[in-house]
This record gives sequence, C-alpha cells and structure tokens, in this order.
Amino acid sequence: MPRFAANLSTMFTEHSFLDRFDAAARVGFQAVEFLFPYDFAPEEVAKAKVDAGVKIVLFNMPPGDWEAGERGLAALPGREADFADALDTAADWAGVLDSQRLHVMAGVPGEAAAAEAEAVYIANLKRAAARLGTCQISIEPINRRDIPGFFLNRQDQAHRVRAGVGAENVKVQMDLYHCQIVEGDVAMRLREFLPGGGVGHMQIAGVPERHEPSVGEIHYPYLFTLIDALGYQGWIGCEYRPRARTAEGLGWAKAYGIG
Repeated sequence: MPRFAANLSTMFTEHSFLDRFDAAARVGFQAVEFLFPYDFAPEEVAKAKVDAGVKIVLFNMPPGDWEAGERGLAALPGREADFADALDTAADWAGVLDSQRLHVMAGVPGEAAAAEAEAVYIANLKRAAARLGTCQISIEPINRRDIPGFFLNRQDQAHRVRAGVGAENVKVQMDLYHCQIVEGDVAMRLREFLPGGGVGHMQIAGVPERHEPSVGEIHYPYLFTLIDALGYQGWIGCEYRPRARTAEGLGWAKAYGIG
C-alpha cells in the first residue's frame, strides 16, 4: 500500500507552520515534507516533529533569492559559491531534523547555454552528494508553466543528470503532477522509470489546478495500484493545495488509513 507524506507548505495552512505537524499526525499521516523551513530555528522544527511523532522525509535546500525570482542555484553558472553556502546551511538543517532527503532545485539559468548549465548542475550535485553522505539528494523535473525557464523538466533528462553524477545518494523526485503537464502518459513513465531504483521520492496533486488528487484529469487509484505493482517502497508526498480545510478533502486517502 502506498505510504503518503503530508506536504506542510501546501496542506494544513489553516494552522501555523509548527502546528501543522500535529495536525497531520492527528489525521493519520506518519510522515511530512515541506519546502523552506528557514524562517524558524531548526531546533523548533525538530521539536514539532518529535512532539507529533512523525518523520521528516523531504525538505528543500535554500533556493537563492526567491523574491527576486530565483528557484534554485544548482544549475546556475557563476553561482557555485552561493550554492556551496546554501548546501552548508541545508546540511546543518538535515542533521538537526534527521531528514531522510533533501531536494536540490536546479533553478532558472536564464541565457546560459543548456550544456553549460547541465555541466554546472552535475558538478554541484557531485559536491552535494559527497557533502551529505547518507542523506539522499532529490532532483525534480518541474513544468515550465509553474516555473518558467526551469532547467529540469523531463524524467529522461533527470535520469541522464543522475547518471552523470554517478552517486548512489542522488535520486529523481518524480512528481506526477509535473510529469502529466510536461509529458503525459504517466503510467508508461512509471513503468519506464520506477524499476531500477533511480526514483527516490514521489509527489502527487490533481491536474491542472493542483488540488486534491481526487480532482482533475489523473485517475490516481489506478496509478497507486500500478506503483505498488512496480515495487516502489518510498514515500509519496502530497504536494497539493486543498480546496478548503485540509481534513475536509481527505476522502481520497481514507482507503489508505488517512483522514
């Protein structure tokens, strides 16, 4: 049966961030993920996790200047020093939070040539893989409707980058919302990429509005059965925006012990 993690950056937003850990646990989530926790002290976030009795299975490395439009630093030529600083910060956080996984966003390289951006991306990921050791690094293809100009968009591209890095702790974060928008044919993409262990984390949301997975054009019950059949043992992050209060939209999850 699939194992679901609540994304606390998009779910339970009717609560303050530190209270979302307990809110997720109370409806049956055993694990959580989130984007950027850096407005808090890591010890505060760790305490919220422990008090709620949940695991933290993913969070994001600092993305650069978000307000200025930066969406990650890893594939930005000339920003290697900034990437290294952000990596140090994230590594410290991962240690305090005992997180299993860190999402390293590729970013928007602008006018940089694709080959140059990819070379920088691979070099930075190699450094991150060595720095983080047992903490897994996730790289995620993201559609360019949500983030115009984002460097990493397709599953095959992500697996090519992963192979170029050649580190066991670098895996692909397969978000089926982004996959449907960019590529479609999601079941075939799952059959192609889940076997072999290259996918370390998955995420879901309804398409196109990014609401509950029960809303929109993807039939997730079929995909959950397929994911089980393909032997995936990792977590599936629920990175969606509830249409109302989060608990009210968890009908889709009752069959999986949540809600």
